[in-house]
Amino acid sequence: MKKKVLVIFGGQSSEHIVSCMSAVNVINQIDRVAYDVVLTGITEEGKWLLVDSASRIEDETWRQGTVRAALSPDAVDHGLLITDGEHTRKERVDVVFPVLHGLYGEDGTIQGLCELARIPYVGCGVLASAVSMDKLYTKIIADRLGICQAAYEPVDRGELSDMDSVVRRIEARFPYPVFIKPSNAGSSRGVSRAKDREALKAGLLEAARHDRKLLVEEEIRGHEVECAVFGGGAEPALASGVGEILAGADFYDFDAKYFNAESKTVLDPKLPEGSAEEVRKAAAAVFAAVDGYGLSRVDFFVTEEGRVVFNEINTMPGFTAISMYPMLFEAAGISRTDLVTRLIEHGLKRFDA
Repeated sequence: MKKKVLVIFGGQSSEHIVSCMSAVNVINQIDRVAYDVVLTGITEEGKWLLVDSASRIEDETWRQGTVRAALSPDAVDHGLLITDGEHTRKERVDVVFPVLHGLYGEDGTIQGLCELARIPYVGCGVLASAVSMDKLYTKIIADRLGICQAAYEPVDRGELSDMDSVVRRIEARFPYPVFIKPSNAGSSRGVSRAKDREALKAGLLEAARHDRKLLVEEEIRGHEVECAVFGGGAEPALASGVGEILAGADFYDFDAKYFNAESKTVLDPKLPEGSAEEVRKAAAAVFAAVDGYGLSRVDFFVTEEGRVVFNEINTMPGFTAISMYPMLFEAAGISRTDLVTRLIEHGLKRFDA
């Protein structure tokens, strides 16, 4: 009997549209001989809707749906509560594939709901998702590992009421340019690069629109590279080859990632000798340190001198047509359909003894 896969997408984060793009690619790669598929979209307002096809996601008409489909936290239900008008029915599912990026999806919240429902799910668990989503706590873990990373200064949104004091503190710590980031945001939402004091102030205010906790980091010049990791649990972590980002802008922000045709990804880039293997080892170490499970993409800088500098880890990396995670495994001979199958099968083993 075929297993039933519930794909959840959309969500309330600033990465809503990226999640929809990723979901289409995941759905189209699910082996329908092995699995039945049910789709649930979460609108930006937080409404859960039953969706009948990937084409409804592509043409964006899914948000007009009227049939509600919420994941029940009741472990006996083990699936969806589907409400059509006055009638509600239960639909059991075997595994959840939460193709959700950012807050309320990649931060441990949907993972916690799956844990309550006792439904196996694809990807990292509550702890790994939460600490990896929070860039500040990821840096604290990387510090404990002794992994080289950019120097940083945390800032709380409440401190911005005395902006001049915050600016003086940052200027005493770093020379310009610096990067400003929300601690909890993905796809480079709210991230900016400041070359002077006025740009720093504007960047802090923009980052504060996305999160209460902010980070200011020193600029690291070098190759911006990414490594995909699969495994965890009883299965050893497998690190892919290394890919390089060539941003079509000053840095790889949201627009550069998804809307700038000048941005490119290079598989197997020319890096200083030995640095690619160091990236792979560090990626697996970070994944293990956060108790990773299923998949993650770990990002680094490699300087011209060959120094490997950890940047961040993404526990539900993008699956869009231009996303690095599936491209890196495809380059290693694992097709996108095979990759999605492996992720689903690995998710199904989550609660095994």
